[in-house]
Formats: sequence, C-alpha cells, structure tokens
Amino acid sequence: MKIDKIINNNIVSALEEDGKEVVIMGKGIGFGAKPGKTIPEGKIEKIFRLDSQNNVDKFKELLVNLPLEHLKASTEIINYAKSVLNRRLNQSIYITLTDHISFAIERFKQNMTFSNPLLNEIKAFYKEEYLVGEYAVALIERRTGVCLPVDEAGFIALHIVNAEYNTGMRETLDITNLIQNVVTIVKEYFHMNIDETSLNYQRFVTHLRFLAQRIVAGELLGGENGEFNELVSRMYPEEYACSSKVKDYIQEAFHHDVTEEETAYLAVHIKRMRL
Repeated sequence: MKIDKIINNNIVSALEEDGKEVVIMGKGIGFGAKPGKTIPEGKIEKIFRLDSQNNVDKFKELLVNLPLEHLKASTEIINYAKSVLNRRLNQSIYITLTDHISFAIERFKQNMTFSNPLLNEIKAFYKEEYLVGEYAVALIERRTGVCLPVDEAGFIALHIVNAEYNTGMRETLDITNLIQNVVTIVKEYFHMNIDETSLNYQRFVTHLRFLAQRIVAGELLGGENGEFNELVSRMYPEEYACSSKVKDYIQEAFHHDVTEEETAYLAVHIKRMRL
C-alpha cells in the first residue's frame, strides 16, 4: 500500500485497489514520508475504513493536529464497545467520539468541566453503554494521566448509543427524554416505585428504546391484530389504560401515531413490571 497524503507524523492516507481512500495510523509513519512511497507493514497499527469519502475527509481534518494518544484511546474504546456490546456501530463514531474525547481532555486541562444533566437517565436506560463509558474514563486516565469526571462516562455512552441507533445527538436526546417521560407516566399513573434492577424493568426499557428509536426515525410501528388487542385490553384493563395515556403523549409530543397493537404490547410490558 502506498501513501496518498501525509496528514501528520503519525497519520497518512492511502488508496486501496478499489480506489477507496483509507486512513492509516502508526507511530512515525508520516515522518519524512512522501506521497507514492510504500508503507512498511510493520509500521501500520490501524487502518480506518470509513463508509463514505465525506467521513474520510472529516476524519482527516480532525486528525491533523490531534495527539496520537487521543486517537489510540478512542480506537481502543470503540474496539472494546464493539466486542462487549456485540452490535454494529456506525463508522462515524471514529469522528464523533475521537473529537469528543480529545476536546474533553483539553477542557479538563484548562479546568473546564461540564455536568451531565442526563447522567441518571443514561445509567438507567443505557446500562451496557454506560459501563463502556466507565471503561473509557479509566482507560483515558491510564493512557493520558487525565482523570475525567464521571459525567464523561455518560457523554461517551451517548456517543455509543448514537452509533448504535445511527442517529445524531439531538435524536438520541429525544429518545432518552421520551423513555424518561414514559417511565414517569407509568410511575405516576399507578403511584408506584419501580425496581430499576428488576429484569422486567430492563425488558420494559429495552422495549421503549426500540419504540422510541422507531418514533424518532419516523418509521411505522407494525400492523393491527384485533384479537390480541382485545385480549390484552380485557385481561389488563388498568395497564391498557395507562398504555393509552402513553400513546396520547407520543402523539402530542412527537406527532406520531402509535398503533393499537403497539399500545397492547406496551400494556403487557407494564403488567409484567407490576408483578
């Protein structure tokens, strides 16, 4: 593989056989190098293959002045997230998370830190991603000596969620708020405290995550099954009435219709949570 462009002393780009541009990381790989020069395989630490030329260009622009340790930390965090979550992450996370981590480190060095107003919600609704965030904060401290506050574990978790949902931060915040508001509606309707450690609560939140994702994406929510809907409304009248309140909230807040079948499934999850 031959160098196409030198980005900095540790980053270069190259063209693969199909003509697609890739970004290559390696300590000193760009030092004294020239376009057209063959890249020694022993110097290649990581090849970044992004899904569009636009993302490649953004990534290269980000990396021009980025410390190598920041990129290495971000890459290790992303690899860890992929392995433990076992989910596909949008390739743009290499841009968004790397940029966030580098900016967070620089802010911390200037005694500028931001609180995360959604930290409790992130811990409750995105438990696995939050654990990745905690891992990330610990790794950043090991790699750079910078001990970021726990709020950053939440911010990093949201970037992971973005990449899972293939959405932007605004949409992810909408999804998080939707889940929080639905949980609040259920709590207030039944005047109940919810055991957030229970399996049924986790199933309920997982159901809400996918429901919220479809709503924010503007997707249709399934068809109609009259017999099932009638059965649920008859067997679980209180839960179905609560689910109908959730349906009204979604229609009012997001201008999105929720089918009777989705309302019935939500009622079933509410019933299980009340057992």
